[in-house]
This record gives sequence, structure tokens and C-alpha cells, in this order.
Amino acid sequence: MAKYRRNLPQLAGTTFLSDGGMETTFIFHDGIDLPEFASFVLMATPEGRQRLKDYYIRYLKIARENGTGFILDTPTWRANPDWGAKLGYDAEGLRAINRDSVDLLLELRREFETATTPCVISGAIGPRGDGYKAGNMNANEAETYHAAQIESFAQTEADMVAAYTLTNYNEAIGVAKAAKTYAIPSVISFTVETDGKLVTGLSLGDAINRVDDATGGSPAYYMINCAHPSHFVDALEKGEAWLDRVRGVKANASTKSHAELDDSVTLDAGDPVDLGRWYNELTRSFPKMRILGGCCGTDHRHVAAICEACSTQTA
Repeated sequence: MAKYRRNLPQLAGTTFLSDGGMETTFIFHDGIDLPEFASFVLMATPEGRQRLKDYYIRYLKIARENGTGFILDTPTWRANPDWGAKLGYDAEGLRAINRDSVDLLLELRREFETATTPCVISGAIGPRGDGYKAGNMNANEAETYHAAQIESFAQTEADMVAAYTLTNYNEAIGVAKAAKTYAIPSVISFTVETDGKLVTGLSLGDAINRVDDATGGSPAYYMINCAHPSHFVDALEKGEAWLDRVRGVKANASTKSHAELDDSVTLDAGDPVDLGRWYNELTRSFPKMRILGGCCGTDHRHVAAICEACSTQTA
């Protein structure tokens, strides 16, 4: 039975950390080849699973040392049908990966969770296409497409599912509806461009409102990811009702655009301390944003700096 599925502790308003850029860490820091940018392939071997455990443990230690909660996202951002097929995985193979990834995180939760550091297990979902480009599915197609992965998580002890780097509100609607069908909480995290808007040109607020209107507000909350805070801070206007639905941020370390990052052959890890300052300002201005992690280019150093910068604040 899922421990927190009916009562997600991060909604209480205390600080929860999450990890950083998993794929960029493995590729650029650890020298691991990840075909199609897919971390889930590491689940195929005992050595790969240990690599994943070591990765999570760096972050779990930061959370335990600072008395914060932690969101444990599975390494399954690419474990959907189209990407899986490119890597030789059929539907049953992907179900096994999703299930086994949750089991891996359950082991870590048993080791690291304390009364002051609850660990929520989240089934990570990625877009059908590229996290930097607009998808073209309608909501019904997206619901059908993502249902298999969501169902596989719903049959495990995962507490929730989280869809990261979504660029189109229709895909987000599909994810949220599928999660509602399988009675598991969902989180939607949108990628924004340097102007704070989705790649389609839609504002973040409009995207969130459209998803809420189409789903009866079924997502547990929303997040912003895969952009530097300087790209989207001006799009966050105090007093806007939709901002109450944004509970977390997983920002990039770099201030570069997505096009610049795509063309880069080296990692721009930015400045962890400076990124922490940006998060400090965000959480002071928008105190409901208490789920804090990183995206491309970030690692445990960035999350530690973010935690330190925001540790004196309360929700």
C-alpha cells in the first residue's frame, strides 16, 4: 500500500528537496553513456542500479542533515512507449522498469526516512517528444499515450506521479486525466523559455488555468522546471490566483536558452551559490514554493546551496 498517496506531506507547506539534473550528472560528471538521454537503462544491471542509489544518496543525506522532506523521483523520465521503443523496450519491459524503479526507491526510503524527513516516492513521467519543443497531441491522445506508464505506477507503492518538462497544456491535461482514472495524485511541471512562457507562446498562468479547467483542478500542484529563475521570475505576478497552484521549482543552473544548451558540448553548471540566492528570492516572494530541486546542469552542490539559502524561511 502506498504510504502517502492519500495525504501528500509536501502539501503541508514545509520544505521538501528533490534531486538535480540526473541525466546531465551521469553524462558530464560520471562519464556514463545514456542512450537517448535515458537514465532508466541503468536499471538493467546491478552496477547501474548501484550508480542510481549512489546518486540519490547524495541528496538524501542533504535532506536528512537539514531536516527537510524529500521527493524521490524514479529514473523513468524516458520510460514511455516512443522512447522505450528506440531503446529496445516493449510494453512489458517498460512496466518492469517502472515497477522496479519504485522498488529501488522503497529501499532508499526505508534507509533514510525519519520523522522529520518524510520521503515521497514519485513516478517520473516525461513528454512523448522533446522537452524543449512543442508536442502536437491533443488531450485525448495524450491521456491514452501516458495511461500505460501511469497505470504501472498506480499498481506499485508510488505515492504520486510527476510529469516533467511538459511544453504543451494538452499533454498535461492528458496526464492529469489518466492519473485521475488510476486514482494516483499527479503533479505537472512545465518547461518555460527565456521569456517565461511555454514554447508555444502560451503564458504559464494560462497553461495552468487551462489544465485546471479541463480536469476539475485534479493535479495536486504545479511546478516550473528546465529554465533559470531569471527567465521566469518576471512572469510571476503576485496576487494572481494561479500562482497558489505552483508549489515547486526545478530550475536550470545555466542562464543559457534551450537552443544554446542543445548546441553545447560542455556542461554549464552555473554558480550554485548564485542559484541559491535566486531560490531565496523566489521563496520569499512566493512562500508556497517550498518544493526545491534542480534540472539541467544542477547536482547535489546546487541543491545543498538552495537548501542553505532557503533554510531560515518558513512557509
